[in-house]
Amino acid sequence: MGCGPCAHMGASRNRRHSPVVTRATVGCEALISSSWGIWATLACIGASALHIERSKWGKGFNAALLATVLGLVVSNLNIVPAHAPHIYGVVNSYLLPLAVPLLLFSGNLSRVLSTGRLLGSFLCATFSTVAGTMIASMLVPLTSLGADGHMVAAALTARHIGGSINYVAVTELLGVSAGARMAGLAADDVIVTLYFIALYTLAKRSGSGKENDKPSSVADGETRATDRIADPTISVIDGATAIGISALLCAAGSAIAQSIGYKGGSVAIITLLTVLFATFAPSSFLTPGMIASGESLGAILLQIFFASVGASGSLSVVVQTAPWLFAWSAVAVATHLLGVLVFEKLFGFPRRETCLSSNANIGGPTTAAGMAAAFNWTDMIVPSILIGILGYTIGTPIGVFMSPCIAKVFAWRMGLFSV
Repeated sequence: MGCGPCAHMGASRNRRHSPVVTRATVGCEALISSSWGIWATLACIGASALHIERSKWGKGFNAALLATVLGLVVSNLNIVPAHAPHIYGVVNSYLLPLAVPLLLFSGNLSRVLSTGRLLGSFLCATFSTVAGTMIASMLVPLTSLGADGHMVAAALTARHIGGSINYVAVTELLGVSAGARMAGLAADDVIVTLYFIALYTLAKRSGSGKENDKPSSVADGETRATDRIADPTISVIDGATAIGISALLCAAGSAIAQSIGYKGGSVAIITLLTVLFATFAPSSFLTPGMIASGESLGAILLQIFFASVGASGSLSVVVQTAPWLFAWSAVAVATHLLGVLVFEKLFGFPRRETCLSSNANIGGPTTAAGMAAAFNWTDMIVPSILIGILGYTIGTPIGVFMSPCIAKVFAWRMGLFSV
């Protein structure tokens, strides 16, 4: 095949959207170029990241970040090609949408109301995220990303409300180039890791579960998250049912997006359909076993996706844009954290609810539930999951809405300093 593919490792889409020059590697075909070889590499990277995350020395890292970084390494070492649309395109177009419903089957919005004052704290934290986005955009315009700058900032806003799945959905919807998407995720993961250190420090000052605050209400008979965590076994019939329903929701969402001309919006519509399904489907149909099986299968698919995000990226893009992305994320997350502490004082939220609602915003339902379990706030585990799922639901539309607003802020900032 010669060296042609290596000269075009930055996709044409990157060149259209961003002035950043992608990797210009001079060499021949990647070491692993067969379809099965690339699929095997992505699957092994995803699995390895999960194992590393659970090891003693890797527990401080996030599996999504690890998969992204490992994918970036094997790609830039020319072990797998950075430009493999027949693989990475399938991941983006099919595996990612399929993972969305699998992760959201527990998204019954009617249950969110049972979280009591934690819901109010979460909404205040969401407002703090939006404020952080605007302040960060005024101070650190992401001009190094070119036309992708405001879209990456919007996607990070969605991530700081719901989680990584919202970041992915917004980048897909807005058409962010692969290099910029990967750079934004990698830089933000570093800042989020520092954020968790600060958040756990704040949580320890609350008394580590010894507060006498009245706990948020939980619906009678609610299954606690620890019950699911204690029994993560995937049932074959539940897993098969979850995949079947997820595929149907993906087909319906894609058809609706195509019929209304909502280009790139299939993931957003699939998310909406899934939340409606989870809210109105009878409980006898959406069993705890099916929900748990779906979440496990969805997490596996997401690991493959994050590995592909790294593999399709360029180390040169990360190096060139990282300082500005680090600064933007640091300002946004620091403002968010300051905002939730201000709201804690204004409305008298207990520190543990402040920390959990912030965690649900920045990290998502899994990390919020993990914090509740770590501090023995057992009465807060289920509410933390529920508000995290609400973040999944509202993160994407808020991120998309913020995109033109951020673009105007960037333009104002650049005009102000160009005079």
